[in-house]
Amino acid sequence: MRRLGVAVLGIGNWGVNLVRNIAASADYDLRWVCDLDRERARASARSVRGARATTSLDQVLDDPGVRAVAVATPAASHASIAMACLNAGRHVLVEKPMALSVPDGQKLSLAAEQSGLILMCDHTYCYSAAVRRIRDVIQRGDLGDLYYVDSVRISRGRVQPDVDVFWDLAHHDLSILGHILPAAYRPTAVATQGADPLGAGRTCLGTLTLRLTNAAIAQTHVNWLSPTKIRTTVIGGSRCTLVWNNLHPFDRLLVYPGGVALAEIGPAGARGSSLPGRPVALPLPKTEALSEVVKEFAAAVRERRAPLTGAGAELRVLTILEAASQSLERAGAAVCLDPRTPS
Repeated sequence: MRRLGVAVLGIGNWGVNLVRNIAASADYDLRWVCDLDRERARASARSVRGARATTSLDQVLDDPGVRAVAVATPAASHASIAMACLNAGRHVLVEKPMALSVPDGQKLSLAAEQSGLILMCDHTYCYSAAVRRIRDVIQRGDLGDLYYVDSVRISRGRVQPDVDVFWDLAHHDLSILGHILPAAYRPTAVATQGADPLGAGRTCLGTLTLRLTNAAIAQTHVNWLSPTKIRTTVIGGSRCTLVWNNLHPFDRLLVYPGGVALAEIGPAGARGSSLPGRPVALPLPKTEALSEVVKEFAAAVRERRAPLTGAGAELRVLTILEAASQSLERAGAAVCLDPRTPS
């Protein structure tokens, strides 16, 4: 098969990783590296044989050999750049968030559908070995009925110029939830509490609570201001509890046998409680998630099929984030989610 001619747009922290993974893949012919900073574009292009540097999107789209683009520009520009590329007949891989509103995301989805083009969102964690294993464990029913998901995603991060901490960090957890949870656990309402202690003009830390059907609940705590980096997720079920510590050097994924039952922890006021069984570490292959992302994008284009994290998956995340923003404006009041949200 002919290699897919591609350009990478935006050579920031994530763009350089896209360049590296695309250049290392036999699926691609990296033809252009595009960034408003000419020297940065040139430096990146020099690392890839045959790649050219430019500051002009028009120059990229004038090249008939470019059949696809990977967009890693600032978040506020994603929708307009992705639409320009779709209108020019190019397949698009776009960094999260795909757009900063549901209507803009829907326009992109419709444009791709009408043009027969692939529109894929880079939900990187969904391609990680840990999340794929978690999905398998849950889908097999190993955890039993799900009771809760608790996640913490904090570190000393850069205050983003165009999105708050929920759109930046919680987006990851919401994309993971959409990927791993069975259809029976559908989001029904979202409530958020947040703060801006720096006076940055946007929420820098907070908690997002998502109510799911079957009385389950998912919470994520996000924070740009912590000196300590923590990336943990706990998923509790009636049979087992799963703990994912993404920063652990060895046992990143542990399963604690034995679920939680009212008879074990006792009624309100009771003193006794049962301890979980000895955890079992689940082995994980050593793969880079982004390499799987670019592999999936090429395969979706080649096979003319919907990608694993297509526009529908991203629209579900955007719908929740919009409702989360509304909850912030209403001092944390819960906002119900439309049951017609794309599935």
